Amino acid sequence: MELRTADRVDLLCAFVKWHGLRLIEKELTDFIDRGGRLRVITTTYMGATDAAAVERLRDLGAEVAVSYDTRRTRLHAKAWLFHRASGLDTAYVGSSNLSRSAMLDGLEWNVRLARAEQPHLIDTFAATFEEYWNDPSFEPYKSEDDRVRLKEALDAENGVKIDQLTIANIDVIPYPYQSEILDELAAAREEHSHWRNLAVMATGTGKTIVAALDYDRLQRAGTVKTLLFVAHRKEILEQSLATFRTVLKNGSFGELMVDGNRPSKWQHVFASIQSLGSLTDLEPDHFDMIIIDEFHHAAAKSYEKLLDHADPKVLLGLTATPERTDGQDILHWFDDNKPTVELRLWEALERGLLVPFHYFGIHDNVDLSGVAWRRGQGYVPAELAQRYMSIDTRVPLVVQALKDKVGNIGAMKAVGFCVSIEHANFMAERFEHHGIPSRAITSKMTSVERAEALAQLKNGMLKAVFTVDLFNEGVDVPDIDTVLFLRPTESATVFLQQLGRGLRLTKDKAVLTVLDFVGNQHREFRFDKRFTALTGIARGRLADGVEAGFPTLPAGCSIDLDREVSRIVLANIKQSLAYSIRDASEELRSLGRISLRQYLHESGRELEDLYAGDRGGWARLRREAGMESRPLSDQAFDKQLGKAFNRMLHIDDPRRLEFLRGILQGDTPPQYSEFSDFEKRMLAMLHVGIDSTKPIASISTTLERLWGNPVRKDELIEITEILQDRVHRVAKPVDVVAHLPLRLHARYTKDELLTAFGMDRPRYWVAGVRYVPEEAADVFMVTIDKSGTGFKPSTMYNDRAISLTRFQWESQGNTSLASPTGQRYINHDQLKNSIHLFIRHIKEDSGPFLYCGPMHYRSHQGENPIQIEWELEHELPADVFHYAKVTTG
Repeated sequence: MELRTADRVDLLCAFVKWHGLRLIEKELTDFIDRGGRLRVITTTYMGATDAAAVERLRDLGAEVAVSYDTRRTRLHAKAWLFHRASGLDTAYVGSSNLSRSAMLDGLEWNVRLARAEQPHLIDTFAATFEEYWNDPSFEPYKSEDDRVRLKEALDAENGVKIDQLTIANIDVIPYPYQSEILDELAAAREEHSHWRNLAVMATGTGKTIVAALDYDRLQRAGTVKTLLFVAHRKEILEQSLATFRTVLKNGSFGELMVDGNRPSKWQHVFASIQSLGSLTDLEPDHFDMIIIDEFHHAAAKSYEKLLDHADPKVLLGLTATPERTDGQDILHWFDDNKPTVELRLWEALERGLLVPFHYFGIHDNVDLSGVAWRRGQGYVPAELAQRYMSIDTRVPLVVQALKDKVGNIGAMKAVGFCVSIEHANFMAERFEHHGIPSRAITSKMTSVERAEALAQLKNGMLKAVFTVDLFNEGVDVPDIDTVLFLRPTESATVFLQQLGRGLRLTKDKAVLTVLDFVGNQHREFRFDKRFTALTGIARGRLADGVEAGFPTLPAGCSIDLDREVSRIVLANIKQSLAYSIRDASEELRSLGRISLRQYLHESGRELEDLYAGDRGGWARLRREAGMESRPLSDQAFDKQLGKAFNRMLHIDDPRRLEFLRGILQGDTPPQYSEFSDFEKRMLAMLHVGIDSTKPIASISTTLERLWGNPVRKDELIEITEILQDRVHRVAKPVDVVAHLPLRLHARYTKDELLTAFGMDRPRYWVAGVRYVPEEAADVFMVTIDKSGTGFKPSTMYNDRAISLTRFQWESQGNTSLASPTGQRYINHDQLKNSIHLFIRHIKEDSGPFLYCGPMHYRSHQGENPIQIEWELEHELPADVFHYAKVTTG
């Protein structure tokens, strides 16, 4: 009945079975024959889909998309959506696959929805289906190659041994979080000239795929031709070589150098570190690019020998952890002595690459506020360990928490992170006393002893091991299902590495249980770094996240803070966001005469902490600390500049930062008339940042006043240098606006971007769209979450990303199709009018918009308002697409 009146049908169905399809084949045939459009999304999960049914759907004229990646997608939804031109759409959501039993005699539950009654649910369904349809994980099923691939994937799920899929038939498309890593590597090289980079990614998140895609980008650009890939085990090398061949679609790419295999061409070599003794026979620059997997081994002499000899154009290190068990430093091999990029945890969880976590914050009644604290280092370990070991009630509390949260301790495989070796030994001994077989694993043990303990944890003889900072080979048991944080961990990096010990996917592990034992902390301890890294919620909205119970976590994950821990964490986060000029000036006096960059490093503060509201910034802080005595000629303007600098902290356009530094280093204010039109607009953007109430014609006065305050001018130079360091995207020019000071994927406030388009005094205009006739351009400024809370209501998707290159946008409510505005939107290409998209996640004061580039009309529906689908000329950055789409999985 539904099919007879529908114009389009979307079916989301994990399993498509032949006998189920046969029951409705005639109705589907009639529907398609009369011009209906049928789209079907299905999977190869569990091998349950029948290849014949998929083939039959395609032959009927249906459009079919298949997910072949069962480990990462695991789509299990079943739903039908019937679209009607009348607007009377209906949907069925429930448990029924397209199978005979589900449709005839199975005990299935399905719910019918109608747009007339629940339009927001229908819109949610439609938007989510569209997102899945455009997700590269769901691949179009069209050709004979697809038929072969489907059969092989289903056979593999059913345990049938098959040959490796034909390399030529596979397009390796990075997941969004992998694209983020690739983009940051590109920015490090192109914007910062950093060609020696370390990528930190959890095991199982595709480090080798990222490396292969990175090499592919560089060799396509002509930057590199030769490659050396180094690992310490033959199995890793064989898997890595297969990955590179798949990514490059070249079955003969690369040569192995391991177990007696010797390269003949020496162009693309996959070598074990043990086999590279003869590398010194080659010139240091023989390999353009060197990739070293599991880089935490690099402090070993064999790796040092390689790295000391080789001089590649590009060095890329891959590791799940930049720390070593023996404390030796590996970061000195890389630019800035730190990792270039670290995996964002939450998106890997959303993609099913890591096991979900259940995080419990449990108050342990231990007061740490009086434990000795060292700036930049945290608690003094010896005192902290002594405090924990001296409290008799803490271990019983930990044991009881395990019984409450884990249930069956006899099946548990736990790792506990302690303060010191003494604390680890203490915990193992006390657990043994409570009848829980346990052992400490520390750097005092031999490698044989560590391996033995880990083997016992794996086979179940031990239920828990306790360690200090052994992140990698010291504790590498994928089966770990429980993590105990038995000490406060302030570093987000360390926290995530420790958490990562339990996030490895295994067949029988449904969830990682995390028990974090929290007491009253020292006033300088900070929880915000940890919870931002864990949840992806921005620092300024963490307090809301805690109070709301972290509603935006990936599916399957939860954070449960007991009442006392919630109070402690919330107070701590609010304190970290608070700013006392008195406390900060005392802190600065204790640090001495240092630069702004040094102050931020030593204090752990962000630029934003100094400039928010009326805090006055670096100049005011230096005055309060008695370190700045130069007189102020205009106190009101000085205060105005403090606020203006706060509005500039988003700047991430390297060309603009370089221009600002260049003019600010002059002793006298620049003459406006001497600049090119392009540079005049950049000066105008600076002017509106300082005083948007004044017309552009007064810019010379603004510059003179700025030069009249040398303290603030010097401060702005320091700010631009720090902002340059924070650039993490390549900002590229765009042809249609090459004459304007705008770069793709750089951020601009509304005032700045409209000034760049040539408008004067833009603050007096507040709408989200603007036509600029002088540039023949429409400017769209879109805020994705219009609630401004960070927790998006389900109905807020009139403006949203459909895919990396498609964007749905809704015009103002009074725009009709026949109006000049409506016609200009729909016919903009013929009219030679360009459309430009700027988007931001949440409106925060005058928060910046990211320039997403030009876009072109694809289709529309309705009017007053008109809903238009646009095609972007350039892909959205992965992190932007992540917040701009409807769903989060």
